[in-house]
Amino acid sequence: MKKILIANRGEIARRVIHTAHRMGIETVAVYSDPDANALHVREATQAVALGGAASADTYLSTDKLLAAARATGADAVHPGYGFLSENADFAQAVVDAGLTWIGPPPGAIRALGSKAGAKALAQTQGVPCLPGYAGDDQSDERFAAEAARIGSPLMVKAVAGGGGRGMRLVTDLAQLPAALASARSEALAGFGCSDLLIERALLQPRHVEVQVFADAHGECIHLGERDCSVQRRHQKIIEEAPSPAVDAALRERMGACAVALAEAAGYVGAGTVEFLLDGAEFFLMEMNTRLQVEHPVTEALTGLDLVEWQIRVARGEPLPLTQDQAHLKGHAIEVRLCAEDAHFRPHSGRVLQFSAPPATAFERSAMGALRFDHALEEGAEVSPHYDAMLGKLIVHAPTRAEAVAALVRALQGTRVLGLPTNRAFLAACLQHPVFASGQALVPFLAAHAADLQELLLKKELKALIQCAVGAIFSSKMSSDLPCALARPMRLRHEGQVHAVAVRELGGGRLQIEQAGAEPVTLELPQRGVHCVAVGPRRWHWQTGGVDGWVEDASWEPAARAGAAGGAAELRAPFNGKVVALPVAAGQALAAGDTVVVIESMKLEHSLASPAAATVAELLVAPGQQVSPGQVLARFAPAMQGAPA
Repeated sequence: MKKILIANRGEIARRVIHTAHRMGIETVAVYSDPDANALHVREATQAVALGGAASADTYLSTDKLLAAARATGADAVHPGYGFLSENADFAQAVVDAGLTWIGPPPGAIRALGSKAGAKALAQTQGVPCLPGYAGDDQSDERFAAEAARIGSPLMVKAVAGGGGRGMRLVTDLAQLPAALASARSEALAGFGCSDLLIERALLQPRHVEVQVFADAHGECIHLGERDCSVQRRHQKIIEEAPSPAVDAALRERMGACAVALAEAAGYVGAGTVEFLLDGAEFFLMEMNTRLQVEHPVTEALTGLDLVEWQIRVARGEPLPLTQDQAHLKGHAIEVRLCAEDAHFRPHSGRVLQFSAPPATAFERSAMGALRFDHALEEGAEVSPHYDAMLGKLIVHAPTRAEAVAALVRALQGTRVLGLPTNRAFLAACLQHPVFASGQALVPFLAAHAADLQELLLKKELKALIQCAVGAIFSSKMSSDLPCALARPMRLRHEGQVHAVAVRELGGGRLQIEQAGAEPVTLELPQRGVHCVAVGPRRWHWQTGGVDGWVEDASWEPAARAGAAGGAAELRAPFNGKVVALPVAAGQALAAGDTVVVIESMKLEHSLASPAAATVAELLVAPGQQVSPGQVLARFAPAMQGAPA
């Protein structure tokens, strides 16, 4: 193996490049038009343009990827994760082209890549599974009949793919038709397959997965478990190992089941068997036939390079270790840094400032050190065509408490300005008493996200006035003599307007006056505060664990500046495609009723009416692309007798 084509982008492409180059293997990057200047393109030995922006035209195009391999003389293909990594047809096409596929055999992908197929195989091996239905009859009528047999609560799942897409919880069987329709739509868009399954839902489980590795000589071992229970939209944002709920005996039982499933499928390479853990009982969810996003957690605990193992196994080498030689040391935690706002809505845009604490990347660091796997740099574009993850911060420490504390410090010391991120939210999650005590279950965020968001909002409000005024005046102050007159200002934050008066005292000093509060003197530049202009009168600022956005509404008419701005119209919060309009002009709405459904970054998002109102006008149509701030609908006051 002399040259690997990496059929992926961003952080995982950089990850594979790092190990391949260390092993003396050349690499070929491929890229879409939006990724032309991306880091993975510059770091690979060679790079090939795929032409186009959408995934279907680039990273999901088998013909273009194989053509790039032929043109560059690549003799192997690494799929990373996502895109075509679990596509058996792509794996077979790579093999048929005479190239080495760095992944499991196509037959194993077919056997395990489908959740339905994996469960059928698992049951032959005695692996515990939840009751459900995954048959060929995909009619709503058949699902309704099976749901009545299984009972609620139940989970609707896409048979193909992963990443939380195409999943819907049904707590009342009356919700089933809508859940099936929504899951089908998301599954088809994300995986090209609309097939679904249903199964009994556990409402208070942990999500615990086991890393397995097999070679072509019949050997298969596991490398312990990872706890991935902290999730939003069924997508993981915090992963740790070992699980706080798994002891040595349970680890042996879960590991044995994971290995048995892999061996039954004739597995080769890296894979992850995912379970729901309910007390001492566990049940199979699915098997991911690829490297996981969270593989660095296992690398930290074992001291191994799993990408190197993938390459060696693909070359026909035996596993480097036996089960008895695989040891876990310390505790590791990973958080996924994503471009999303406080409501978990993904955002695209440009990274205007970026810096992070000293860290390693793509390799195991010393105990207690930070690892930061990412594809970030100042000027990087976060495209609406791909998912919202920006990178992963990983800490490995002797104890869980030390790992949590170090990861909080790392997040507070990471600066990403120009678009919203979940940086502050992740730090707040890590510090929540339930997580800190190791008791976080899958419903953790459903129960506590609102409280965490309220806590962060209070921190923002506490820092708002000084940070906002500092941000605005840092770009406006001159060497002119100070003005004795106070300048009235109106600052909009999260739809609320705050009135202040600011006096320039000279020497870079300001006095901020606000009704009901003592005047505050501010010196510029502010220590520990970072800010960047993201528009003519809008700023993004960060200080420690606080992120904030502020607009200078001083020049707007007072009536407009004081309005929340959401009652008369609905605007798109991000780039996306309209996939559904469940309302019509003239329809009466209650607060919270869905008006528009937008697909962005592989997920569907329901945009709701902010208050009781009547739909006056719909300004978009299904299939239409929309951009941030675009008006989607206008409202009139609620008609008499309309729902409240």
